[in-house]
Amino acid sequence: MIFAVLGYMAQEQAKPITEVVSAGVGLAFVTIPAAINLLPAPFILGPLFFFALVVAGLSSHISIIEAVTSAIIDKLNWTRKKAAVVVCGLGYLVSMAFATNGGLLLLDLVDYFINNIALLASCLIEIAIIAWLLKVSDIRQYVNERSEFSIGKWFEVCLRFLSPAMLAVIVTTNLINTFNEGYGGYEHSDLLMLGWGLVGAMLLLAIIINITSKSQPHQEAKL
Repeated sequence: MIFAVLGYMAQEQAKPITEVVSAGVGLAFVTIPAAINLLPAPFILGPLFFFALVVAGLSSHISIIEAVTSAIIDKLNWTRKKAAVVVCGLGYLVSMAFATNGGLLLLDLVDYFINNIALLASCLIEIAIIAWLLKVSDIRQYVNERSEFSIGKWFEVCLRFLSPAMLAVIVTTNLINTFNEGYGGYEHSDLLMLGWGLVGAMLLLAIIINITSKSQPHQEAKL
């Protein structure tokens, strides 16, 4: 659907598709709305598109918040209600910055650094820890005992070598490109404060939570 809309937009404007497409958040909030405006009955299709976008965002946030909330419950031994209130409250306060005049630019930076650097780097670290510090054969045996299909030795090969190698190449390439070329034409000060600063803040928060959790006795989380 996306490519069809972009193709229609390029044809209507008599421009190459590379000149009308916009990556990142601009695709959802700039390019596609502009394309919808060229379609018949945009006053119907526009609200439907943004309604679908809201539903997609809410459903995605449910899974994201659940992952963070569950981790806090396990680490800090909080009740689910307390963890959910804190996570949602902090998320609400932080997200208010995206509603300011520079919110779209801020969202673009956060989206890029989270998805292209922080998330991929954390996946690489997790895979390395699981594949080289734990017994992958035990994991494979556990999965085979409970799964409807069995996995063979290829699982260990992928987990130890193939997946880390591919992730390492992607992360390294993203880091080199970001250091050398920057991103989106932003000033280096903006990238340092809002981009790398965000990655550093996430790492610091994770360390603080892990240090704090060591002093917490492990109990069954209260509902």
